[in-house]
Amino acid sequence: MTRVRGSKAQETCIKIGTDFDQSTAKYVIRARIEIDGVVDKPDVVGAVFGQTEGLLGEDLDLRELQRTGRIGRIQIAIRTKGGNSTGEIVIPVSLNKTATAILAAALETVDRVGPCTAKVILEKLEDIRGAKRRKVVSRAISILKGWEEDIAPGSDEITSAVTKGRKVSIAKYGPDNLPAGPELTGSREIIIVEGRADVINLMKCGIKNTVAVEGTHVPKSIVGLTKKRGKKIIAFLDGDRGGELIFRELMQVAKVHYVAMAPEGKEVEELTRREVIKALQTQIPAAKALALIKTRKTSPSRKKHLPKRDAPSKVVRPRRETRKSDDFPSRRDKPVPAARRKPIRRQPVAVDEVYASKIGSIKESFKAVLFNEDKKVIVECGVAELAKKLEEQESVPTVVFDGVITQRLVDIATKKNTKLLIGAAVADIKVKSNSLKILTFDDLGQ
Repeated sequence: MTRVRGSKAQETCIKIGTDFDQSTAKYVIRARIEIDGVVDKPDVVGAVFGQTEGLLGEDLDLRELQRTGRIGRIQIAIRTKGGNSTGEIVIPVSLNKTATAILAAALETVDRVGPCTAKVILEKLEDIRGAKRRKVVSRAISILKGWEEDIAPGSDEITSAVTKGRKVSIAKYGPDNLPAGPELTGSREIIIVEGRADVINLMKCGIKNTVAVEGTHVPKSIVGLTKKRGKKIIAFLDGDRGGELIFRELMQVAKVHYVAMAPEGKEVEELTRREVIKALQTQIPAAKALALIKTRKTSPSRKKHLPKRDAPSKVVRPRRETRKSDDFPSRRDKPVPAARRKPIRRQPVAVDEVYASKIGSIKESFKAVLFNEDKKVIVECGVAELAKKLEEQESVPTVVFDGVITQRLVDIATKKNTKLLIGAAVADIKVKSNSLKILTFDDLGQ
């Protein structure tokens, strides 16, 4: 444990005590986080709580420690620059030295924030008990000076205490210990959301048949749950690019009947009860939503997110009759040039006929094919098993699969010296190797 001595130590401790105002904190954990991508503070908060949950048992679970007052509010500051994010994580702790050291080590196990890779580095542990003693002295002097004043709690403090006493109980589902509502297993209708915060928000709205996927990689617990007989599965996702990517992966590996989306630019965890009910009421069939995504990808006028409901039918107004005395035709009667009627399509990229022909056989089948240097098939498997099969091989020069190219697949392919990676679509990724070429079915005119 790192200690700060001398006058500088006093100034540092005073600042810490003022920042956190934790009446029982003994130490402060300070760590730096580096993320390969652009994320926000809620993403880091979700990653810290989600990836440490169940790691050290219930006694050292972050949420339980925070509920019982043994750690204070976790403060996170995030800065983004050049497509990457850096920040600081600060946690005030009232545990003993051993438990504090274990908690600090667990914090360094956080390796992903949303779809981005991350790294947490412990900078130092600070002892703030000296600052607390000085705070007690200062407060005692203040109490003595204002002894005659009424120090009974006000109405705001009473309201706050009652609100804190109303806790939301989160259950866990499956071997992955996924955050879930207490009525999940007994309900015929299941709502799949992205993260723990989404589950909590829906429970506050009275919806308790929920479960979270906790990231872009859909766990096997979710896949098995969606395939149970008699279950109606609804995917309720954020109204952003991440929500669309998770929906597309769900459609590849799980069985989803309907999809509902948060309003554009909003997350499920921040919706009001009225917005939650409205989004669920305007759900559409999952197959139709997937078709709309594919249509939008090939359309010249792209929209950012899935529609919440069918567009209203267009009102057809009768055209004004052209009088025989008109000497010139109306501008609306002029033929539209062909270049304006049809979008200009780019020239397809040429690849070896072996790979191009394989696309036709696996398209819409959610299958993956791995080729060796001689263009021979090494492995043919489902998209859900692609990452595992790719890890098992020493070298895979070419991969063709009917799925979304994610950052995780790109990282694995780079390690396996892959030269060509062809998928149905591509997510927001960062390629770290100049030798890896990434193409989609659209690039090849498929």
